[in-house]
Amino acid sequence: MSRPPVLRSLQTIVPETVLVQEQVRDVFAAQPDLGRLAQRIVATSFNVSGIDTRHTVIEELSLDAEPTEPVFYDRASGLLLSPGTKARNDFYTREASQLFVEAARRALDADPDLTPADVTHVITVSCTGFHAPGPEYEIVRALGLSDAVQRYHLGFMGCYASMPALRAAGQFCTADEDAVVLVVSVELCTLHLRSSEDPDTIVASSLFADGAAAGIVTARDLPTPVPALRLDGFHTAIVPEGVDDMAWTIGDSGFEMILSTAVPQIIGESIIGALAPLYGREDGLAEAFAAGRVGDRVRHWAIHPGGRSILDRVQERMALSDAQLRPARETLREYGNMSSATVLFVLKRILEQEGAEAGDRVAAMAFGPGLTAESALLTVVAPAS
Repeated sequence: MSRPPVLRSLQTIVPETVLVQEQVRDVFAAQPDLGRLAQRIVATSFNVSGIDTRHTVIEELSLDAEPTEPVFYDRASGLLLSPGTKARNDFYTREASQLFVEAARRALDADPDLTPADVTHVITVSCTGFHAPGPEYEIVRALGLSDAVQRYHLGFMGCYASMPALRAAGQFCTADEDAVVLVVSVELCTLHLRSSEDPDTIVASSLFADGAAAGIVTARDLPTPVPALRLDGFHTAIVPEGVDDMAWTIGDSGFEMILSTAVPQIIGESIIGALAPLYGREDGLAEAFAAGRVGDRVRHWAIHPGGRSILDRVQERMALSDAQLRPARETLREYGNMSSATVLFVLKRILEQEGAEAGDRVAAMAFGPGLTAESALLTVVAPAS
């Protein structure tokens, strides 16, 4: 009987430039094209976001930066600039490529039993830029992987995309017990932030950030215990009434996020039905779920922190404790919403900072355009010591 696939050697990276939420709020609120209503929306969105700091690859946004030809922010005038989509995507191509390679390298370096020669598949994830040859190609070339490595890129799926990436990686390992799949997510959301009076755009500007994460999925019987999560099962659900409330499109001045204030309510109303098929596969969990006490059986919750109100609604509907929401809330507070990379940050925190023990169950959830709800059940194989 084949061994179940596990996710191991999770690594995360954030760019060096830090955005302090209050300072960013003041910059957005001071833009001359904003009316009083928009200024109030800016203040409210930033103040209730649950975010203290975010990170960005845009060095000119640093308080210490003095660019001679600013592209995104003219510090002298205080104006947020509006570069075209090509300029933003060119920036993405340069910066994201470095992060993809570095995150992948760190995941391999962190694994005591695996080397680049062992990698059989590479899956990359991103929705904040495009180029070809893509990041999966660049990882293969930069790390000296075999040219025969199977390469896949999940592009423009949004915040939930790391979940299907892990599911696909697990399926590769189930089909081939020797498979070693490198999964890498990089999102540079701040490249698309801009001043606007549109409430959806303002909310996005108060939430999104840059970050990268990578891990290795394999079913190989390896000798060294490392912090890892067994991939037990996945489920995808669509909430069609939310299709117009969360979307990601391409405009002339960058990618444009639609994130309406109705999203938390929609998630709250649909989450029970979206999760029921996943928990129904296991007798003990099915009974606890039906009784509204699944939080008693599943200790850790890796919920994608799409925003503070989304976490509030999930906690309320699933009857979860403050401790169970802490990994998601702390990730949001320290890093903001890094789109698809964020749930991997939350999983890493659970393994390393939340007292995880071998055998603990972990529930993971992420939401994105569609409105799509991706969920997974995992088990801690070995926590961080």
